[in-house]
Amino acid sequence: MSALNVELLAAATPPPIADAGHLRLALAALAGIAVIVLLITRWKVHAFLALTIGSGVLGTVAGAPLAKTIASYSSGLGSTVAGVGTLIALGAILGKLLADSGGADQIVDTILARTGEKRLPWAMALIAGLVGLPLFFEIGIVILIPVVLLVARRSGQSLVRLGIPALAGLSVMHGLVPPHPGPLAAIGAIHADMGITLALGVLVALPTLAIAGPLFGRIASGWVDVAPPERMTPARASDDLDRRPSFAATVCTMLLPVVLMLAKALADVVIDDQGSLAYRTLDVIGTPLVALLVAVMVAMVTLGRAAGFTKERISMTVDTSLGPIAGILLIVGAGGGFKQTLIDCGVGQMILDWSEDWHISALLLAWLIAVLIRVATGSATVAIISAAGLVAPLADGMTSTHTALLVLSVGAGSLFFSHVNDAGFWLVKEYFGMDVPQTLKTWSAMETVISVVALGFVMLLSLVL
Repeated sequence: MSALNVELLAAATPPPIADAGHLRLALAALAGIAVIVLLITRWKVHAFLALTIGSGVLGTVAGAPLAKTIASYSSGLGSTVAGVGTLIALGAILGKLLADSGGADQIVDTILARTGEKRLPWAMALIAGLVGLPLFFEIGIVILIPVVLLVARRSGQSLVRLGIPALAGLSVMHGLVPPHPGPLAAIGAIHADMGITLALGVLVALPTLAIAGPLFGRIASGWVDVAPPERMTPARASDDLDRRPSFAATVCTMLLPVVLMLAKALADVVIDDQGSLAYRTLDVIGTPLVALLVAVMVAMVTLGRAAGFTKERISMTVDTSLGPIAGILLIVGAGGGFKQTLIDCGVGQMILDWSEDWHISALLLAWLIAVLIRVATGSATVAIISAAGLVAPLADGMTSTHTALLVLSVGAGSLFFSHVNDAGFWLVKEYFGMDVPQTLKTWSAMETVISVVALGFVMLLSLVL
């Protein structure tokens, strides 16, 4: 056979799907994820332990020495906690001050007092979006759902019609907008710019909330009709307070870290002289750690002191805010350890190599991976952290804008179809007094709409930015 024929034959032969090393890495990744899924869903093991054990299984199947696997996991855990741990703690303090001072109740009451009955679903979406900025999802539910139940009872409107917009507001912020733990961890893993991700996250979140909240709520209320359960309306935080902060002060305090981080992102684009005083000032105060720290210090005055809290009461509020986030910090840290083990074993590079042959958009691939982990584990946080670690190598060579969109794709995928293996599913079911099929038709369907719609807007942005 001539040399020319050999060359033609080689050109006509498609490249192999993977070599032996790639196949072993693929099996290692699948084994690690499968162990995590089984431990969480079947044996109800805490996600922190499941991620830790899954990291060990991943390294073992990949053929990495045990000492190297331990070192990779420890390094990833340490760097993740160092990068986002303080931010999560500051966010928890800000959220606790907002809740305990009655600031959240003030926002709710003010908006509802100025809203007609026809616009109540939109008002609930607005309230949830504002309150959901600094609050973790579970805390937001505890604050907002009693309000939803009371408003539904007094107005005579469908509980689902009003509840879906509130749930959508909390969920959208939880999955797409920092400083929530999932987006923060994904930003760290993918090395995205915080300000750009925040700006694009808000840009995607607003239309997604409109579609998955008030608009989908109208449809879902035709599928399910439930009465507000009497037993699920606890007293509000401000019921025991003599006074509470003003609406304007509360909103400004909540938006302060967002404004500072966006100002830094804007300065990076607008100000050419990086040695100027304006640039250096915005660069410092717009750093997430500084922005959140400033917001917390301001909140102690505008929220805590305005509610009549003494110095001791403010200190106690800060102290009690940190205990509940211990589990979140451990999960996020273990997710970082699992991510680093994936990278050090070569799984991330393997996915990068394969994606070049698949000719599939990196944004779509990131979304699909997050969807699979979310549906399997039931945890949005586990899904976003694990998927971010897997797709991090895809960000090589991307612009800062598309790197931020990669984070949002992972965040959107992490919200897909919450079902019976998700604690949030049962929380919503009990608060709304629904059975399992009704919860699937409302909450689960809403989460799926958020995920798909958010991905659609992310893909649109990728075409124009």
